[in-house]
Amino acid sequence: MRIVAGRWRGRRIVAPRDTRVRPTGDRVREAWLSIVNPYLPDARVLDLFAGSGALGLEALSRGARVVDFVEIAAASLTAIRANAGALGAGDSAVIHRANALDFVRGLDAGAYDVAFADPPYDLGLATRLAEQWLAVPFATVLGLEHRSDETLPESGDERRYGGTVLTFYRSNRVEG
Repeated sequence: MRIVAGRWRGRRIVAPRDTRVRPTGDRVREAWLSIVNPYLPDARVLDLFAGSGALGLEALSRGARVVDFVEIAAASLTAIRANAGALGAGDSAVIHRANALDFVRGLDAGAYDVAFADPPYDLGLATRLAEQWLAVPFATVLGLEHRSDETLPESGDERRYGGTVLTFYRSNRVEG
């Protein structure tokens, strides 16, 4: 995998050595980051179910101030640390070993500017995360990746890429 754009464009990152990890495809990742790009300069970003950290690292590459990576799997945490270190992310990459749903339950509304979530498929986690965001919008913009057969709560803006869907939620404080 490579960073698509920004100051680290073209730099390689590694995926975790874990068969349960499904990295977001390049086409979908590029589209996802293009959609949220206007919100990234100097942003506070949250990368839930971070896997390799690719989404959060792309955000840092494009000008985000800080990214909190939330992951529970040891192999993924190792990959995120290696990738952030190889890119020289320093204190801009904050890594949390935590359950993503538990992590967001402790957040206040507006804690982050942008949040990414690419949870494991077929467990209803994208739906549960969307419901949590609707109760307490912990980020101004939330983007969720999920399978096309998982229907998320209303009010999300969907973008389809084959069998993958990106659903975006925006708080009332943001236009667009």
